[in-house]
Amino acid sequence: MKYFIQLKTLFKYFSITKSIGLFSKISFFWLADFGLPLRKNERKIKSFKNLHKNERCFIIGNGPSLNKLDLKKLKNEYTFGVNAIYTYYDKMQFFPSYYIVEDTFVAEDRSDEINNYKESEKFYGNYLTYCLKPDEKTTLLNVIFDYRNYPDFPRFSTNALREINVGGTVTYLCLQMAYYMGFKEVYLIGFDHSYKIPKSAKIEGNDITSTTDDVNHFSKEYFGKGKRWHDPRTDRMELAYIKANKYFDIDGRKVFNATAGGQLEVFERVEYDSLF
Repeated sequence: MKYFIQLKTLFKYFSITKSIGLFSKISFFWLADFGLPLRKNERKIKSFKNLHKNERCFIIGNGPSLNKLDLKKLKNEYTFGVNAIYTYYDKMQFFPSYYIVEDTFVAEDRSDEINNYKESEKFYGNYLTYCLKPDEKTTLLNVIFDYRNYPDFPRFSTNALREINVGGTVTYLCLQMAYYMGFKEVYLIGFDHSYKIPKSAKIEGNDITSTTDDVNHFSKEYFGKGKRWHDPRTDRMELAYIKANKYFDIDGRKVFNATAGGQLEVFERVEYDSLF
């Protein structure tokens, strides 16, 4: 009887949203709002809710400033890593607790590496399953891949079970997941927030193909010769950081920038070594 009433409500909701042109946006991830049984992947997402309530974590960016820090100090901390961070193991001597991919070029060009990577809990959007194959370490997220210039861009999700929103940088997904997991303090490192596009690079619209070494990341091979990447719009990233900072502040939580230098001034700065 309970589920019959919930289903009636759900069908009524579908009818209303269809009538106003929103039906295409309805996802099975919304079923949780009606208390219906969750599928396996949804149960896994829900298992992360407030898992780390009142704890701290570090989100590791991939800027060259990482080379200035002793990352071994993070071995026993909760950490988020992105994209090709696993190639930095020799310097770090650990793999991140959580690993996230958003960019289609990274997913396509490094699909074999990412599919074989088993050392972290992995998160990526369900739109990437054409090249990234979910395994026992993978949780698929309902990432709303919407880069239109809509008012108040970007949206910040406080409920990863429903959706996660893009903001011009994969680290925006990390911030939303850190919020969902309940972290009280989040420390950013390697967020240099500055990019150079070499004159020799091949550019087609927002798509860039390197012809030389990478000067924007911790390794010259990161987006080195032959690698594809997207125009790194720091103005758009900054909107995302401002939005994330606002949501953490409202909830009495805090995001700090512990990067060694760099151009990101949205978050309060702290000195990395002082945290240990």
